[in-house]
Amino acid sequence: MNSTDRLSESIRIRAAELGFDLFGIAPAARARHADAFIRWLHAGNAGEMSWLARDPNKRANPSLVLEGAASVVSVGMSYYAGEPPPEFWDDPSRGRIARYAWGSDYHDVLTPSLKRLAEFIRAEGGGDTMARYYVDTGPILERSFAAEAGTGFIGKNTLLIHPGYGSYLFLAEIIVNRELQYDTPAADDGATFHGVDGATRVGTCGGCRRCLDICPTHAFPAPYILDSRLCISYLTIELRTSIPVSLRSKMKNWIFGCDECQSVCPWVRRNPGSPKQGFLTFEPEACAPRLTDLMGLDDTGFRERFRGTPVTRAKRRGLLRNVAVALGNWGDPAAKPALEEAIRDPEPLIREHAHWALERIG
Repeated sequence: MNSTDRLSESIRIRAAELGFDLFGIAPAARARHADAFIRWLHAGNAGEMSWLARDPNKRANPSLVLEGAASVVSVGMSYYAGEPPPEFWDDPSRGRIARYAWGSDYHDVLTPSLKRLAEFIRAEGGGDTMARYYVDTGPILERSFAAEAGTGFIGKNTLLIHPGYGSYLFLAEIIVNRELQYDTPAADDGATFHGVDGATRVGTCGGCRRCLDICPTHAFPAPYILDSRLCISYLTIELRTSIPVSLRSKMKNWIFGCDECQSVCPWVRRNPGSPKQGFLTFEPEACAPRLTDLMGLDDTGFRERFRGTPVTRAKRRGLLRNVAVALGNWGDPAAKPALEEAIRDPEPLIREHAHWALERIG
């Protein structure tokens, strides 16, 4: 085994020790899906996520992020926490929060481990080895490089899927200015690839289109293409203005994110895997809270209830906007008192959606 192979294997072993479930290494070349990403942007599919359009060539080319970039170390961590109890999850008087936000913010969980892995690479690489790391925050097409590193294949719902873990995955990457031993990339129609344990598996979507058909808002105009402007995750988190009236009734009781296209995936249902770090668990009042309780939150109550979780990204005005829509979709007169109080809220966005919900209840 030469020095490059030894370094690559030692990084793989260290990644497993740090709790990562997936590991792979790809060359730091221009991303295979770069042109598709640029076409996606030009079609307007990013909606109001303007940061994605800032220098798209930089996102596609790691050498524009780190001088002398030669390799991209891709790691993943499963956040599967079991299926939620139906007596809570299927109750329309409760709001649904996407699984990834069932607990501590994943940035806070992954970043320390990723930093330690980057420090290990610098120390083991020696000399002028540089390693720049990102947890869903840097200018890099993480799913494309994850597939290139053989950690999974990109499914028809545009998410990275691993046959052993499904798609409930947090991804992160380290750009390194040293050539390493590259893993076999996943082809666009699936491939043989491995987990951090080195075991090989084969995966593909084949003729399945369950994720496309289940989407309540029809956010997939075609396989492998997501129109973010129709996606419930986008509408409840990234959209800062009014939710289009035509989409509100289709959002069910999702108040932060959405897991519809993941929950029906055969790879998820058959092989959800056992995460090394099970830091997310289902707690009814945190993961499927009562909508009427949330509608009464003031700024202090919102911060205290969701401190340290991804839900804070929506801010109070965004979350209560979503809650109002969910109450309207519930359609029960029991929601009226909370909504009638909300139409006097200082925030115009909340008032508008509370009015809609009251009209929907009748």
